[in-house]
Amino acid sequence: MEEEKIKKMVREGYAKIAKTENCCCSPKIIKKIGYSKKELKSVPKDADFSLGCGNPVALASLKEGETVLDLGSGAGLDCFLAANIAGEKGNVIGVDMTPEMIDKARENCRKGNYNNVEFRLGEIENLPVADNIADVIISNCVINLSPNKKRVFEEAFRTLKPGGRLMISDIVLLQELPETVKKSVQAYIGCLSGAVMKDKYIKLIKDAGFQDVKIVEETCFPIDFVVNDPTAKAIMKESNITVKNAKNLASSVASIKVYGVKPNN
Repeated sequence: MEEEKIKKMVREGYAKIAKTENCCCSPKIIKKIGYSKKELKSVPKDADFSLGCGNPVALASLKEGETVLDLGSGAGLDCFLAANIAGEKGNVIGVDMTPEMIDKARENCRKGNYNNVEFRLGEIENLPVADNIADVIISNCVINLSPNKKRVFEEAFRTLKPGGRLMISDIVLLQELPETVKKSVQAYIGCLSGAVMKDKYIKLIKDAGFQDVKIVEETCFPIDFVVNDPTAKAIMKESNITVKNAKNLASSVASIKVYGVKPNN
């Protein structure tokens, strides 16, 4: 798929999700991918649906007063969790390319009276932020959607302060997907078609200049997600995939949390 076509497709898919307010993950799965009841209760109600595959904030070791940049911030869940830790002296910036998601996030920001959070419309391949601005960059199951992941990691490196940290949750492949799934529009929106092999993903981060790159957590793609999730069901229908084959497909996909550091020199 051409790069601009992919971006348009993803933007339209997530705009539809924002408008219908349908969560692509059930409460059970949201908790399974790393969010506690306490965390979900601490954010505005309309922000507590997750389109992600993990909880990057939980492992980011955020400190009070830090500036956090969230790549693909959606309705703002991870931004609000980060803001609760960074405090009034801190600053959280969420970037998303879908206007409808930005609108929803800003509305949630007003509802929650967050004075230390802002949301900016933009692409993660061309971040609308200055150089060396963030202490920490987080992202939750978004970079896999980008057709130019190399550029995303280069932009992340640019916007981090020297010594800044990267903590991202994402979907990677353990083995190649069937061609029918690779070409599926629903699979792209559902974070599958855009995923790359794990080794390649890690290499892209290192090539961007990050050091101490490591996978701090790796889990299999939840079977519940594959069988019960609405987006997953649409993928199965579009690609003529049976439930049995879907479960086999899940073994080809992993959710990882990756850490990296921008060197001081």
